[in-house]
Amino acid sequence: MQQNVPVPVDGSTGTAAGSTAKLIYVLYLLGVVVGITAVIGVVMAYVNRNDAPDWVRSHYTFQIRTFWISLLGSVIGAVLSVVGIGLLVLAAVVVWWIVRCVKGMKVLDKGEPHPNPAGWGF
Repeated sequence: MQQNVPVPVDGSTGTAAGSTAKLIYVLYLLGVVVGITAVIGVVMAYVNRNDAPDWVRSHYTFQIRTFWISLLGSVIGAVLSVVGIGLLVLAAVVVWWIVRCVKGMKVLDKGEPHPNPAGWGF
């Protein structure tokens, strides 16, 4: 006779999926200073997304979208730097990136799925 044991979704349980998602958030935050860590983070998110529980998969989707949207914003900021407002756009992208990572990490620590992984906001 096999019993179903519920899997806790508490972020403090140290599950591999939750730990990997947290590591990606940390890599993203380090990516503000050392850009290559963000690339490593998005690769890890793509690799781990399909095998993760649903609540962690929402974080991986959020992380992947964070990377690509910020890349788009950075390209737009770089192009607009010729006009002079590009530095403001780039600064806004960095602030947006940091806020998304910190808020995502807070939700992950609660062991909850991200409430809006496909959104452009926070």
